[in-house]
Amino acid sequence: MSSHPRTTGALYAALTILLLAAGPALADHKPASSIPAEALVEAADFAAALAAPGTPKPLILQVGFRKAYAQAHIPGSEYVGAASDEEGLKGLQDRVAKLPRDSAIVIYCGCCPWRKCPNIAAAYDALRQGGFRNVKVIHIAEDFGTDWVDKGFPTATGS
Repeated sequence: MSSHPRTTGALYAALTILLLAAGPALADHKPASSIPAEALVEAADFAAALAAPGTPKPLILQVGFRKAYAQAHIPGSEYVGAASDEEGLKGLQDRVAKLPRDSAIVIYCGCCPWRKCPNIAAAYDALRQGGFRNVKVIHIAEDFGTDWVDKGFPTATGS
C-alpha cells in the first residue's frame, strides 16, 4: 500500500486530467454506462474478495493508460493497453487469446469519472465479442485514485 494514499490519489487525479487532454475525443467511444449492471463489481467488494483467503483470483487487467498504471494499480493486475485505441485493444486480445472462454477476467480503468471513461466499455465489448462470458468490470465512479487508492485498498506501483 502507498504510504501516502491522499497524495497518491491527488497525483493520480492530476495525471488523469493531463492524459484525457492528450487522448482521443470522448465522444468517439461507447459509454461505460452501456455495460450491464450484472457485470459490475464495486471497488470495495472486489478489494474484499481479493483479501479473502482461499478465493481463486481472476485474471485482472488494467485497460487504461500506462502512466496511470505505473503510478498505482491493483497488485497482481496486468497492464494490457488503453482500450480506446487499436493498439490497446490488440494488447487485450493478445493477452486473452489462448485462455479458455470461461476464464474469470476482471477489468478496470479508473482514468477518469465512469461517465467519461473512453476505455472500459471498449474492453468489455471486445472480451464479450471474443466469447468470454465470465467478465466482470470494477465500477470506479470517480477515478482510481479516489475510489481505490484513497480508500486504502492495496496498491502497487511501477510497470
